[in-house]
Formats: sequence, structure tokens, C-alpha cells
Amino acid sequence: MRWIRTISAQVEEPAETLGSKAHGLVLLHRLGLRVPAGFVVTTAACRAFLRQGRLPDGLDAELATAIADLELTTERSFGGPQKPLAVSVRSGASVSMPGMMSTILNLGLTTEATAGLAIETGDRPFALNSRLRFLSSFASAVANADGARATVHRGIYERGTGDEEARLTDAIGAFENFVRARGDQPIPDDATRQLELAVEAVFSSWDAPRAQTYRAVHDIPHDLGTAVIVQTMVFGNRDDHSGTGVAFSRNPNTGANIPFGEVLFEHQGEDVVSGRSMTRPLHELAEREPAVWTELLDALSRIEGHYRDACYVEFTFQAGELWILQVRPGRFVGGAAVRVATELVYERVIERHEALLRVSSQHLRHARTPRIAASEEADIFARGLGACPGVAVGKVATTADGAVRMAREAPVILVRPETSPNDMHGLAAATGIVTARGGPASHAAVVARAMGKPAVVGVADLTIDVDTGSVTAGGRTVRNGTPVTIDGTSGEVALGSPRVVANAADDHLHRLLEWADDVSGDHSERDESERLDAAHAALRHR
Repeated sequence: MRWIRTISAQVEEPAETLGSKAHGLVLLHRLGLRVPAGFVVTTAACRAFLRQGRLPDGLDAELATAIADLELTTERSFGGPQKPLAVSVRSGASVSMPGMMSTILNLGLTTEATAGLAIETGDRPFALNSRLRFLSSFASAVANADGARATVHRGIYERGTGDEEARLTDAIGAFENFVRARGDQPIPDDATRQLELAVEAVFSSWDAPRAQTYRAVHDIPHDLGTAVIVQTMVFGNRDDHSGTGVAFSRNPNTGANIPFGEVLFEHQGEDVVSGRSMTRPLHELAEREPAVWTELLDALSRIEGHYRDACYVEFTFQAGELWILQVRPGRFVGGAAVRVATELVYERVIERHEALLRVSSQHLRHARTPRIAASEEADIFARGLGACPGVAVGKVATTADGAVRMAREAPVILVRPETSPNDMHGLAAATGIVTARGGPASHAAVVARAMGKPAVVGVADLTIDVDTGSVTAGGRTVRNGTPVTIDGTSGEVALGSPRVVANAADDHLHRLLEWADDVSGDHSERDESERLDAAHAALRHR
């Protein structure tokens, strides 16, 4: 059996084999968009690994051949000192599981390759920054050494302060000492061995507790396995004309036909989704990198034209050149789904019957988004960014374990500095989510939208003390168990249970329901969901 496929426009295999992420990369190739060269280890290889407890026979030889082909394509050397090749190693199941499995960036930056990258670019701090990022993501994935992240983050995110080269060198040494002190195997300084271990780590992460919890919550079968995508690195941390971001072709909270997302300059993609860094609104890309912005808008238009629906992309730009790393349909919920479906009919992209079939009864239940009543009526404790519309009421829980325990007796709001995949059990137990850091594309926001749970992120003055179980904002402190209400549209966090109001049905909802009545032939007074269900039944019998 052949375990690896090159990612190109000629690949014809389904997402069940390639994983949805690699399947999307094939689409990007066909649309003529710029995608880093790479290959995919199929889901079949993962299933074989999970059965046997080791990489399947022949995969090591296929990895060597695939890397050799990548070296020829890029004219670079994997792990070598001359024009070193570094790669990303990402998971990609056939069903989206955001942030639940392992990712390793900058793999191949051995000691020798890091020195070569410094010589090639003339920027030793950049090379050291990239090496430190590799060590962090590799150890986290392979050795589960998350405890070293504080040291790593200080080294990475204080760029441009003091003696940067010395600080990065010290951070690398401190990290390596931490790994040794844990008794873990040293991170190999051989690129081929790094790649084999990384593939094993991504395969193993399919059965991590957080991934199992996510699949259970979303009724995803446990036997699918994940693909592994290996691509040439694009360095968003290269210089001040580099960066990374995420973009929706339309606003996922409202459905408005305006590009929406976040960008970070001089950073890599993990920094956006982790929530540890303060992102900037996507439109700032137009001001700082107008050529990249123009190319991104063109990409969003082409992708939306293919899907005939709103879309989501992850991108990186290096030295002013845009690369698309991931794509999928937008998957909006509630009122945003209603608006997009109706406006695509106005734009003559889809027909009315298709718009009706794209909207579910669950979307209608959330279309009239509840909101906290006027602020003067509520005791507002803090304000952040609304990341998933809706209102949630519950008791404050400052840890994922605490949220699970408290949720057995009453609804809880999980309040964290930022969330990570290791918080998945708490996210699943909570009725709403609040984070001090991160933006609309952070881990907390993405998972909240996938679960349809109200979320508020980026509450700048919010501090969480896990030891005392307390949360402070604006000079006021509340403790675990304090009842709060969050508004995932306005970004408000209120104490107690203020009055909640529902938005009136807007023109988009009225128009969609009129189409539903026309299809069903029944214009009697009924519940909105009943009107839509009747239209769905009529369309199924056509």
C-alpha cells in the first residue's frame, strides 16, 4: 500500500483519504492560489499506526522519497547548512477538529540548519527565534513538555527588546535544560528522525483525551484517523513585511458581506490560534501590506465562488508574499447563516430552494440572537470581544477541571487567560466561555462557534488567579461560583442575571420564511421552525 500523496491539483482522492485540510489544499492548487509545496500521509497510515503501535511498513522509505522530492522542488536541503529546508507537520482529519491534535512548526531546524538559516538571511535572531519555536512545538507534541512554554514565550514574544540574540540563546538553553531535567529524551538533532517522531506524535494525538472528548461532543466516529500534512515552511516571523492571520469572506457573527478576521505581524500561525498574542483586525493588513491585502481579497473571492458559500482561510505572508495554508466553508450559525443564505440568492449565486436547505431549525432558534438588555440596567463587570453570539448564564469556574465538577450541579462559565486543547473537557462542560486574551480566531472562539456556545474573548483588563479561584477586572474581584451572564455579541460580562432581550426578526429571516411558505404552500400562522420544516419536507418530496 502507498501511504503518501503529493499535494497538487492532479490529486483526485477524497477527504476520507487525504483529510479535509489536504483536500482543501488540492482545491487551492486548482484555483491557482499560492500554496506551500508539500505532501500528505494518508488516514490509512494513521489507522495502521493505531492498530500496530508503530509506523506502518514502508512509510519510512516513502517519507525519505517525499522529502527528497521536496528538496528538489524547493532547491533546499532538509536539515542541512546550505539553504536549509524547514517544514510544518500538521494534522488533518476528514472532519474538522480545530486545535485538538498536534502541530509542529519549523521542523528540520537542526543546530546546523539554524546556523545556515542565519547566514542565508543575515538575521541570526530570526533563525534563533524559529529554532526556539521548533523546540517548543516539538517537545509539546512528542514529549508533552508544555511546562517549558513560559520560558519559550518569553524568548519568542519579546522580539526587539534588549540583546535579542543573547536572550534567545539563553531561552534555547533554558528550554533544553528543562527537557533534560524532566528525564525526556533529548530532541534529536537529525531532521529525518525529527520528522518520523513528529508523524508518530500527530497520529498518537488522534487518541489524546481532548480529541476523544471533542469527537464525543460532536458525534464524530473514533475510527477515522487523521492524515498528516507536511509542507515547506513559510515564515510569518521573517521580518516586518511578514505575518500570519485568518480570514472569513463574510462576518461569521452577522453574515455581513465584509471580510472579517485577524492578523499578526512578525508572528507565526500558532500565535493567532493560541490566544496568547493580541491580534489586530484584519483590515489593518490593507494599511500595512496593500499588495498582500489585494491578493487575499482575490483569493477569498475565488474560494467563495467555488464553494458558493462563505469561506474561511488561514494564511501566512513572508516578505510581502501571500501563501494560503488552509481553507474550508464558513459554517456559520444562527442569524449569520440565515443572512448569508438569503444574500447569496440576491447575488444570484444559489436558488431559493438551496438557501432553504442550507438553513436548519437550529439556525432559526439562534437567529433572533438574545442580548443583555441596555447596559445601564446591568452590572457590567468586564468587556471584551464577542466571539460567538448568544447569552449564557452560569457560575464562574477558573479551571477546566473545576468547570466539569461544578457543571454537575449548575451551569458554569469557564473563565481562562486563554484556552488550549487541554481545556476541552471544561469547554464541553461549560455553557459559555470567557478569555482574557485572544481574538475571534483564537482557540476559545473557534471551539465555541463549533459547539454553538456564547463566548467573549480578549477581555484586556481581566486577570485570573487559579490558586485563589478569583477573577479581577476594573478593580473588582469575584470568585469561583459567582453567577455571571455573558453576551457573545456585545462582549459584555455582567454580574448576576440581568434582563435578556431577543432581537426582532430581521428582513433576511422574514424573506427566508416567505420562501418557505411559498414552497410548502401553507401560509397559516405557525412557529418559524415549523414553517421551515414544512418547506424542507416539500423539497425532499420533489
